[in-house]
Amino acid sequence: MRASVLRNGNMVLSTEVPQPAPGPGQVLVAVRACGICGSDVHFAQHGHEVVSLGAEMAGLPPGQFDVDLSRDVFMGHEFCAEVLEAGPDTDAPAPGTLVTSIPALISADSVTPIFYTNHIVGGYADQMLLSAPLLVPVPHGVEARHAAFTEPVAVAVHAVNRSAIKPGETAIVLGCGPIGLAIIAVLRLRGIDPIVAANRSTFRRQLAERMGAHVTVDPREQSPFDNVLSQAVVFEAVGAPGMLDEVLRQAPFGTRVIVAGVCMERDTIRPFFGIAKQIDLSFVFAYEPHEFADALRAIADGSIDVESLITGEVGLDRVDEAFTTLTDPHDHAKILVIP
Repeated sequence: MRASVLRNGNMVLSTEVPQPAPGPGQVLVAVRACGICGSDVHFAQHGHEVVSLGAEMAGLPPGQFDVDLSRDVFMGHEFCAEVLEAGPDTDAPAPGTLVTSIPALISADSVTPIFYTNHIVGGYADQMLLSAPLLVPVPHGVEARHAAFTEPVAVAVHAVNRSAIKPGETAIVLGCGPIGLAIIAVLRLRGIDPIVAANRSTFRRQLAERMGAHVTVDPREQSPFDNVLSQAVVFEAVGAPGMLDEVLRQAPFGTRVIVAGVCMERDTIRPFFGIAKQIDLSFVFAYEPHEFADALRAIADGSIDVESLITGEVGLDRVDEAFTTLTDPHDHAKILVIP
C-alpha cells in the first residue's frame, strides 16, 4: 500500500506500508481526500521541538507525543474516506459509504489520536483504519473534497463557541490561513457584524472577504484595532512570537482574546497591558463531538463555502512538494491530497 510518510524531515512516498486490518470496532476505509494542515507542515520542519515540548508538558495522557523521528511518521488528520470493510462484530456503515471522523483510533486498551504516529496510518495514504463509533456519514451529494474540511471547520466552530461572542460585538480575526478563514465563515453564520480580518497577503484578504469579513486590512499599513473602541473579541490565528503581546498592547478595554494560532516557540508578553485593560485570554484546541457534526452540517448545506478555500490538489507522490509550497503560503489556503 502507498503512503506519504515523514522521513528525515521530508515527505516521502512509501510503497511498502502494510495494508491495515480492522479489529473489533474498527473499519478499513479508502482515503478519498485529505487536507494538509499547517501543523503538519510545522511538524515536518520542527518535529524534534514538538516532541521535546510534549515530553516536558504535564497533564497529558502518557505517550501523547511518543514519536520516534528516526522512523517513518504517519500524518494526515483532515480526511474524508470510503468504507471498505468492517472488523469482526462491528456495526458500521455499508461499504461504499463516504464518511469522515474525529481523528482517533479506538482499540481494546487505548484511544490514539491520528496525528503524528509511527504505527497508525493517517490520511496521507491509500487506506487507513477508523473507529466505527466515531464515524460520521457524509450527506448524499457532498463531495469528498468538501467533507475533508470538516475537521478544520470544527476547530473554528469550537473557537467561536468558546469566545461566547454575541451580535453587537466586533470580531477581529488576525491571520487568514485556513483556520482564520473558517473562523470568519462561522462568525458570519452567527450574524456577527462587523468582522475585521487582518493579513499581509492580498490573496488571503480577498478570501476573507469572500468568507464574510466586512473589513480587511494589511497590518503593515493599518492596525485592525483602528476605530474599535469596546466590546471586541479577537481571534489570534497566526501563532507567531510577538502576536499576543501586540494584541494586549493594542486591544481596547475589556477585550476577549481567543488564541487559536499554534505558536511552538518561547514567547514573551507584558502582563501589565492585559491587567490594565482587564483583557481575558483564552487558549483553544480541537473541538467537541457535537461541534464536529455541526461543522459537517454547515459544509453540507452550503452555509460555509469550502470550495473557495481549495487552492491546490496533489497526489501522494507530490505531498513533499506541497509541504514546501505551504512553508510560504501567501497564495494558498488549503492544498488537498487526493490519493
